[in-house]
Amino acid sequence: MRIISGSFKGRRFQLPNNLKARPTTDFAKESLFNILQNITEIEDCTALDLFAGTGSIGLEFISRGAKQVTCVEQYTPHVSFIRSVAEKLKVDNLLLVKGDVYQYINKCGRQFDIVFADAPYADPRLSEIPALVFQAGLLKSGAWLVVEHSHHNDFSQD
Repeated sequence: MRIISGSFKGRRFQLPNNLKARPTTDFAKESLFNILQNITEIEDCTALDLFAGTGSIGLEFISRGAKQVTCVEQYTPHVSFIRSVAEKLKVDNLLLVKGDVYQYINKCGRQFDIVFADAPYADPRLSEIPALVFQAGLLKSGAWLVVEHSHHNDFSQD
């Protein structure tokens, strides 16, 4: 896993073999952040990384100057990996939540500038994420919701 840009640019972290998730590819991550930087301010933003996996997206937000990043991940090996990387980087603005994303959405009670959700493509509730995020009021005025999904999901509106 590599951090693409910002204060930790170029830092690499070896993924343990016991992780179920793969980090977002460098190409996809760079494309995502190029788009985000053209439409909103990442520096000093608050970001929520749902289904954080390896923490690649959340750590990229921090490297690029986000004020506060919350990563939510259910699986213990993933949480341990994210925690170890955050400790190596001496990051103090990452809140790591071990738990079910859907429960977290309902009880969070906070708002964010950017919410990123990268649920497993096989997650039967993936299509519910946008509605749940909006219903829970997780987005500040002018905020962005990014949902990574396969071509089988269609979030366009007529």
